[in-house]
Amino acid sequence: MMHAETVDRSDDHAFEVTNKVVLAIAAPMTIAYLTTPLLGLVDTAVVGQLNDVAMLGGLAAGAVIFDLAFTSFNFLRAGTTGLIAQAYGARNVAEEQQIFWRASALGILCGLLLVTAAPLISLAGMWFIGASPAVSSAMDTYIRIRLLAAPLSLLNYVILGYLLGKGDARVALGLQVLINVFNICLSVWWGLYLNLGVAGVAWAAVAAETIAAILGMGIVLSGFGRIIPISLRMLLAPPAVKRLMVFNRDILIRTFVLMGAFALFARQGARLGTVEIAANAILMHFLIIVSFFLDGFAAAVEQLAGRAVGARYLPAFDKAVKLTTVWGGVLAAVFGVVTVVSGTELISLFTTSKEVREEAIRYLPLAASTGLTGVLAFQMDGIYLGATWSSTLRNMMLFSFVVYIAALFVLGHYLANYGLWLALHIFLIVRGVSLMLALPRLRTAAFGKI
Repeated sequence: MMHAETVDRSDDHAFEVTNKVVLAIAAPMTIAYLTTPLLGLVDTAVVGQLNDVAMLGGLAAGAVIFDLAFTSFNFLRAGTTGLIAQAYGARNVAEEQQIFWRASALGILCGLLLVTAAPLISLAGMWFIGASPAVSSAMDTYIRIRLLAAPLSLLNYVILGYLLGKGDARVALGLQVLINVFNICLSVWWGLYLNLGVAGVAWAAVAAETIAAILGMGIVLSGFGRIIPISLRMLLAPPAVKRLMVFNRDILIRTFVLMGAFALFARQGARLGTVEIAANAILMHFLIIVSFFLDGFAAAVEQLAGRAVGARYLPAFDKAVKLTTVWGGVLAAVFGVVTVVSGTELISLFTTSKEVREEAIRYLPLAASTGLTGVLAFQMDGIYLGATWSSTLRNMMLFSFVVYIAALFVLGHYLANYGLWLALHIFLIVRGVSLMLALPRLRTAAFGKI
């Protein structure tokens, strides 16, 4: 991070941020995020057609364990985006390539470790789920096969991060759609028509990741134009490697804490009773859906803020923060109104239980407003990731988590399920506000006093 007195304020790297620029990144990324759940639905439908309950249970359990393992490595995508965006803003082509190769090497190394640890991950998953032997066997098959593609899957995270860092959101969308389309088609073919079941679905994912990695690398390398010779000494330069590792470490801690917050919400809801946990599970889908849209604008500000920091161009930074936050707020408000108005019908699609429906409807306004209370948290996350202010991002997440735990147990004790939802809102608000309050100091350090 540069101090104010050393900042070059020249406008040589100036660029304009408009609504069109924001939407050109946010819209494709939103679509990309929305296509991901479709894959899980198709896989479930494919295995469900085989009329084997144990196999279906094994797929569901295996997918949970796989998602938990791979969510931990999302720092490869987020970390690459911020660093590439800054190098792109500074017009440092050599640095862009070095960052890509470092991140790729890290992703492949992590993937090989996952492949090696596949038997242990499977055993841990079977212990954690505690299902019947038939379900555990299907889950073991799914996990072991899916993890064979781990190096390529994590390489695809890096490729996506690189493309997003360069602002090539439409190309990133194309790759994400490609992965999902290939995966869906091969899942239907191998899992259903060849009757390979869970193994067919898992191999389909491996094949799709492989195809996407090959095409993605081709796109990235062709975008390099001229590949700049990079020595091993340059690639392993201690300051650059340290920066990459520290940034990724902070994002990893932030991700684990975020996952822990939602796990605690589910755990406390389960203690209230079967009806409450079922209702909460349905209502959480509304937060997940609005998060896809907010993540699209968070991705936009991540790229634009990172590029602005790299270019040392404050007007672009301020405009990106303003426009993405306004767009996020408008979308969250619209989503909240639509959810309240049509939420009863939507809840009926998820369950036929009268008790669960009534319970979910009771807390519908609280679930519908999570987008509004969370919009600042989403946008600040994007800003901090793009600007690579990871230590503050980590610290504010830990602070918010402590406040959340206190609210969860106090309000949950006195207000039951109302208390749990209020605690979740407090968590979202504290995350956003704490990061917003820290923003002026970091902005001044990055760009200097204007």
